[in-house]
Amino acid sequence: MEKQIFADFDEQGIFVYQAFKPTIADEAVRQGTFGKGFNLERMTWIKPSFGWMLYRSGYATKHRQERILKIKLTHEGFQTIISQAIPTLFDPNIFTSEDEWRQNLQHSEVRYQWDPDRDLSLRKLERRALQIGIRGSIVQKYVNTWILGVEDVTELAHAIKATIEKQQKEMPKFPQECLYEVNPAIQKILGIK
Repeated sequence: MEKQIFADFDEQGIFVYQAFKPTIADEAVRQGTFGKGFNLERMTWIKPSFGWMLYRSGYATKHRQERILKIKLTHEGFQTIISQAIPTLFDPNIFTSEDEWRQNLQHSEVRYQWDPDRDLSLRKLERRALQIGIRGSIVQKYVNTWILGVEDVTELAHAIKATIEKQQKEMPKFPQECLYEVNPAIQKILGIK
């Protein structure tokens, strides 16, 4: 399966998705970044793929994932994050030994994994979706510096689910994702061929 970053982005930034319980989502939308209820001390996962977020949250119906947020990050912030990422699984193309990988993973504030990407009907695509886990000073910068805006897209998730269940042809307007280019150094870090 192809490993490439597909995302919705514009000149100012790239959009990533996270799902939360309603109180955290309400506060984030109100503030334009995360606030009360968001734990800066634990790892949080961001996802550039809307389809994968729909799959992971069950169209925003799973416990503590009842709300999906679309977060706009600066390109600089996103690329800083992924330039520090370590894979959650050992990759001999990136590390010379499992010990070296384990040491790097233990000390890194950013980790990533590639999961099968999904379409809006939650069917597997022939490509992988990137998931990025962040913690420590990276979460602080994410919340306080790199977030440009937060939008609640829960109603869109529910509308897509209803459209699919009713087998309607006209899908609500949804994020258009295309290839997000990264430099060769980041390609190597992420195992992109």
